[in-house]
Amino acid sequence: MEAINDVHVSEPGLVVVDVATADDETAFAFHAALAARWATTSVERTTRDAGQAGVRLRCYLDMRQPLTEPGGMDGP
Repeated sequence: MEAINDVHVSEPGLVVVDVATADDETAFAFHAALAARWATTSVERTTRDAGQAGVRLRCYLDMRQPLTEPGGMDGP
């Protein structure tokens, strides 16, 4: 994966999430779970590292956004 750009972690609450999973389905399901609660970048593909098992996915998350309950309901 590429190096993390300073702008992606320039403020408290900005997070770079690197995920390693066995398959694409698991990686996208994990991203969907994050996206259901926080603002995240969209992801369209995973990457594979030669000679290593599984797939990798990177997304950027903004925890400064108000936390929402799964299913779209706002928290207290």
